[in-house]
Amino acid sequence: LVAAGACLGFGTAALLVSALFGVRLHTRAGRDEEGERGADVVVDVDDPAWPVIRRVAARLAGDGSWFARETDAFFSVRAATWDAKFGDDLPAYAAAVRAMGLRAGAVALDAGCGTGRALPALRDAVGPAGRVIGLDLTPLMLRAAREAGRAVGVTLLVADARHLSVANGAVDAVFAAGLVHHLPDMAAGLAELARISRPGGRLAIFHPSGRAALAARHGRALRPDEPLAAGRLGPMLAASGWHLDSYDDAAHRFLALATRG
Repeated sequence: LVAAGACLGFGTAALLVSALFGVRLHTRAGRDEEGERGADVVVDVDDPAWPVIRRVAARLAGDGSWFARETDAFFSVRAATWDAKFGDDLPAYAAAVRAMGLRAGAVALDAGCGTGRALPALRDAVGPAGRVIGLDLTPLMLRAAREAGRAVGVTLLVADARHLSVANGAVDAVFAAGLVHHLPDMAAGLAELARISRPGGRLAIFHPSGRAALAARHGRALRPDEPLAAGRLGPMLAASGWHLDSYDDAAHRFLALATRG
């Protein structure tokens, strides 16, 4: 895209790449010290074609800090209204937590906790002897969790789920809602969650909509090569240190449960 942009202009190049790879690209003005020089490109990372572009132009990915910047920018402007739009799915979060079968006294981590919709259920599951940690890249989402009263008895941290300052085997369970399939390197993200989990620890990969419903909401067809497709997720979990125990891709939710090997 950078090479094409130099010749065609970034808007035209974005349209070309979008047509070739079938991804959604959004451009905006980019600046440096000398003024406007080109454009930033925001890619629909939920589309399975994005890893193709990333592999082709891996040298352009840098240190991956773009992901943290874009994630924070996206959710910061939506934090105040997030629950008004999606708040009615709290029972689905609670049901997903119950399916994990957590024991009292466990340490549970909500990776990408957002406004904290899973935190009360996690806190109830581990009880007063347990510990719940909620982390998110966006401070305003964590503030929304506090304002909603969901952070009582919970430790909230601004952190990147790809690089956690958590000791090996320190947690008993990881809850990840709408997170892993958005990571630039999903396999590496799953491996990081495995690193911090004890042997026998539990992982829940959750979304309050099934894959087909979510694809329809975004106006795209469901594709068999998507990261959360059963044929891809199972092997990726196994390679990352997890065993896939159950896979439920219903209309009303997506829930994959795995155990740390």
